[in-house]
Amino acid sequence: MVMTMGALHEGHATLIRAARARVGADGFVVVTVFVNPLQFGAGEDLDRYPRTLDADLELALGAGASVVFAPSVDEVYPGGEPQVRITAGPMGERLEGASRPGHFDGMLTVVAKLLHLTAPDLAFFGQKDAQQLALIRRMVRDLNFPVEVVGVETVREEDGLALSSRNRYLSAGERRTALALSRALFAGRERLAAQEALRARADALPNGRDRAENRAEALSRLGEARAAADAHAVAQAAECAGPGAVRAAARAVLDEAAKAAPPLTLDYLALVDPADFTEVADDHAGQAVLAVAARVGSTRLIDNIPLSFGPPSPESPTLGVAT
Repeated sequence: MVMTMGALHEGHATLIRAARARVGADGFVVVTVFVNPLQFGAGEDLDRYPRTLDADLELALGAGASVVFAPSVDEVYPGGEPQVRITAGPMGERLEGASRPGHFDGMLTVVAKLLHLTAPDLAFFGQKDAQQLALIRRMVRDLNFPVEVVGVETVREEDGLALSSRNRYLSAGERRTALALSRALFAGRERLAAQEALRARADALPNGRDRAENRAEALSRLGEARAAADAHAVAQAAECAGPGAVRAAARAVLDEAAKAAPPLTLDYLALVDPADFTEVADDHAGQAVLAVAARVGSTRLIDNIPLSFGPPSPESPTLGVAT
């Protein structure tokens, strides 16, 4: 199954095609379309959230869905809002949960109900909503749902903007500003790649960073400034190649976007452990998620990318990372 809130786009189509590829021509793929009121807080965009069922049916069936299940609110919540709900726990209070109190409780409640109603073997979700994916994995594990959760990589426009049903709210100028979200994430990733390359060079030297420091000092005495600076960079790679530098690179892009017209208003920038969405330490090794949320005009957008710091340990968690 592929769960959606409608207003389908190429990102949803990618999920549906991934599901079809996994189960084969003879498998059964159900797509749900349901705008869940429980996960919208006061002042959020429930009333204006786009509802495009006819177009959704066409896209879903064209991408490989066997059937579209589009229940009404009364069908999903007969008798009104449920008194018994799923609680997201501590992870659901961080990042998106802190910005949108109760959002993840409502999300998990409807996911649980739809899993019961459709009883799939496999459930496909996008990595774009990384915290949601992590929480669904956790719920499935903790409450013994008989389903495999499959994460699918974020789909982006050619310019890098992550596909979202809310992108249609953006004016041309707002969309230009919104590109800072993906640019910030890519800047963080590029900083990490450069640091890891320097770390590898340092580790490849016979005596590691000590050898590079000695070489830098010798080159400085000879007046080879550029070569000495390069050697110093190699020597200091391990100290520089950390989460702080990645955050700083991303933050610089977002700070510039805050000065744009229209401006970007940052909600959060976080580099977190995918197991529980707590901020990673400066000596973190293994997987991480660089996540950002911001508002441009009246539209709130989120994005993230997975990162890996150094060689991952055998115990490195994978919860919440796309598979």
